[in-house]
Amino acid sequence: MANPLGAASPCCACAASDPGRRMALKAAAGAALLAGSGLAWAEDGPKAGDLLVQVDDEAKKPITSAELKIGQKPVIAYPYDPAAKALRDSTRLNRVVLVKLDPSTMDASTAGRAADGVVAYSAFCTHQGCDVNSWVAAESALLCFCHFSKFAPNQEAAVTAGPAPRPLPALPLKADGGKLVIAGGFNSAPGKAVA
Repeated sequence: MANPLGAASPCCACAASDPGRRMALKAAAGAALLAGSGLAWAEDGPKAGDLLVQVDDEAKKPITSAELKIGQKPVIAYPYDPAAKALRDSTRLNRVVLVKLDPSTMDASTAGRAADGVVAYSAFCTHQGCDVNSWVAAESALLCFCHFSKFAPNQEAAVTAGPAPRPLPALPLKADGGKLVIAGGFNSAPGKAVA
């Protein structure tokens, strides 16, 4: 069958059996998906002044630093715009992992972004985009359970194990009346690395 430009066009079965074409189609679809996710994140990403609300909290109660305990399993949250009274939950790229640490264990950069010992990072793994929501207490490490990448939250979420190619993007926090408040945007784009 000929296409309007006059070049032969393979049928769907032929395209599916051509590994090169199949790989190109998958790459194009993946790029479109990432571009769409990035656009949604850029338009509605965390903003300075946003509060943090635990995922699935229907009451949308802002998280306080007092609620989190050192060594406790991390909490997954979404930014909450208090002026619009709306969660910024239009994309998984806005998911934030919160963990409370002993401030004396933090490097200087991490301590500068922390509030009352609480640090915040993107919960979207930099390897394949799974949720980083597990905790290895013996190592004080965040864990992505999909492929076992580990991140050191007291050292700018540096990768300590697994296939993740880069640290989790960090989100600066401040405390206001005990509530955790976002003090700026992520220090790098959340999501997996694109070659």
